[in-house]
Amino acid sequence: MARDVTTEWTPRMLSVLRIVVALLFLQHPFAKFFGFPHVAIFDNLQPFSLVWIAGVIELVGGILVLIGLFTRPAAFILSGEMAVAYFMAHAPRSFFPLLNGGEAAVFFCFAFLYLAFAGAGLWSVDHARRGATVPLRV
Repeated sequence: MARDVTTEWTPRMLSVLRIVVALLFLQHPFAKFFGFPHVAIFDNLQPFSLVWIAGVIELVGGILVLIGLFTRPAAFILSGEMAVAYFMAHAPRSFFPLLNGGEAAVFFCFAFLYLAFAGAGLWSVDHARRGATVPLRV
């Protein structure tokens, strides 16, 4: 019987997707708290403001998703945060995400929602914590 390469690589590519999404997402809290990359609107970020609290959620959740620890609950929370961000900051500007600048928020919302259901994949702390010796099957 021939090996099905797509089935074999699905859990690995899920991990790659999780890692890339988390790295892209982590740019937001890094810009807010560490000034890298520099985003002028975050220059005078007030502690305990809504944007600051969102940054804390993004930093903690983004790191958890990146390493694949508590991936499902962290991704679910981040998905919700992105939905709130979209409807608070983008939707009032226009119905269309292309016009209101909300494409990234919508993408992150659904990418995290997918990860909340799909899990972390093979290359993750979650997978290692299960003590799994057999590759995860999707």
